[in-house]
Amino acid sequence: MATPTKSTLPSGVIDKLRVPLDAASSEQTEAGNYFVANYPPFSFWKPEHKDAVHAILNSPRPVDTNLGVYFHIPFCRKRCHFCYFRVYTDKNASEINAYLDAGIREFERYSRTSYLAGRKPQFVYFGGGTPSYLSIDQLRNLTDRMKDLFPWDETEEVAFEAEPGTLTEKKLEALREIGVTRLSLGIESFDDHILEVNGRAHRSKEAYRAIAFAKTLGFDQLNIDLIAGMMDETPDNWERCVRTAIEQEPDCVTIYQMEIPFNTTIYKEMKESGRVTAPVADWRTKRAWVDWAFDQFEAAGYTVSSAYTVVKNPETTKFVYRDSLWAGADLLSAGVASFGHFGGVHYQNQADVGPYMTEVDAGGLPIFRAYPTSHDERFIREFILQLKLGHTNRGYFRGKYGEDPALRFPDQFAGLAAEGYLRLEGDEILISREGLLQIDRLLHGFFLPQHRDARYT
Repeated sequence: MATPTKSTLPSGVIDKLRVPLDAASSEQTEAGNYFVANYPPFSFWKPEHKDAVHAILNSPRPVDTNLGVYFHIPFCRKRCHFCYFRVYTDKNASEINAYLDAGIREFERYSRTSYLAGRKPQFVYFGGGTPSYLSIDQLRNLTDRMKDLFPWDETEEVAFEAEPGTLTEKKLEALREIGVTRLSLGIESFDDHILEVNGRAHRSKEAYRAIAFAKTLGFDQLNIDLIAGMMDETPDNWERCVRTAIEQEPDCVTIYQMEIPFNTTIYKEMKESGRVTAPVADWRTKRAWVDWAFDQFEAAGYTVSSAYTVVKNPETTKFVYRDSLWAGADLLSAGVASFGHFGGVHYQNQADVGPYMTEVDAGGLPIFRAYPTSHDERFIREFILQLKLGHTNRGYFRGKYGEDPALRFPDQFAGLAAEGYLRLEGDEILISREGLLQIDRLLHGFFLPQHRDARYT
C-alpha cells in the first residue's frame, strides 16, 4: 500500500505536528495515571472486600454472561522507563517455571468453583510483562494445561502480547499452532534512538523482522502498538514513525499517549530532581500528534475504531476481549497483580511475586483486594468504557440497566455538546474526534461524586 505524501494532505494538516513542545500551559504532562482502565477507581478496592469474591464463586454459574481468561506473565528482558506494570527482569528458568506452575494451580482452583466450573472462555488474553519472553516449551506446557481446565474449542479470540526482540520464526510458528489469533507487537517506535532513550529492549531491526515473520504465518490479526510523545520525540520523528507503520500494513494499530504513572523510573527521576512536569510532550502536543496520525491512517484506508485504534478492515478486525469486557463480561484473571471481575465484583491479585506464590502454595486464591459494585456503578462503568469507542447507544442502557445516560447526566451531556465533544443522533451517542483524543480526561465527569477526585492507580 502506498504511503500518503505530504502533497496529498489537506492544507494545514502538517501544522498539527508543529505544536511547540515547551508551551507553558496547564496541559504539561505531570505524574499520575491518565488512562481509565476500569471503574470504580482501583484506589477504592480494599482487602476487606475479598469475601465478596468468594461469595460469587460459590454461587451458581450464569447462563448469559461471557467469560474471558487472562494470564499475567510478568517477565521482561529489561524494564522500560515508562512501564508501570508488575514485571521482573531477574528471574531464571526454574523461577519462571515455578511461577507458571503456580498460575496453573490458581486456574485449577477456579475451575472447581460452582461459578466457573464447566464454562468455556469466549476469549483468552496473555499480557505482561512480556508473554513472548517464555520459551516455546514453556508456552506449549502452559497453554496445554490451561486448555485442560478451560477448553478453547469455543474461544473466539486468543490475544498475545509480544516484544519484537523475543520473537523468532520458530516461536511465532509455535504461537500460531497454540491457537493465538491476535498477535500484538509492542513496537512503540521505529526509531532506535527513541527506543534506547525510553528503555525499550528491542530495536527497529527486530521490529521489522517480527512483522515480516508474523505476516507469513496467517495470524487472524496483527496489531502493532505505538506511543505518541515519548522522551526525545520530535514532530519529524513522529511523522516518520507513522508513515513507517502505514508501510508495514498491519491489520490494526494501537496508539497510546505517553503518561507517567507514579511507579515508573521516569517518575523516580522526576522526584529525585524535584521536577513536577515530565520530560515528555505535553497533552496538547500528544493530542495533535495522534490526530495527525489518525488522518494519515484514514488516508491509507484505515478506520478509526476507538480513542486508541485504527483498523484496516472493520468488518473482519474485531476486538473481542475489549468489546466483551466493556459490555460486562466476567474475567478470570490469574497471575501476580492481575485484576478480574466476577458477577459485578472486581478483584486484584497480590502485587508482588513473593506473597502471590506464598498464597498459592498455601492452597488459597492469591486475591489481595476487591470491590463489590452496585447496580449504578456497573451502569457507569459500561457507559464510560463504551464512550471510548466513539459511539454507544442509549437503548442498550435502557434495556440492560433501565436508565438512559442522556437523562441521567444532562449537565455533562450539555457541557460536552457545547464544547463540540459529543452529540446525539436519536439513540446514538457520538464522540467527536477532538473528544476522542482526550476521552480519558472527560470520563471523570461521569464518575460518582465520591470517585471524582480519587487517585486513579
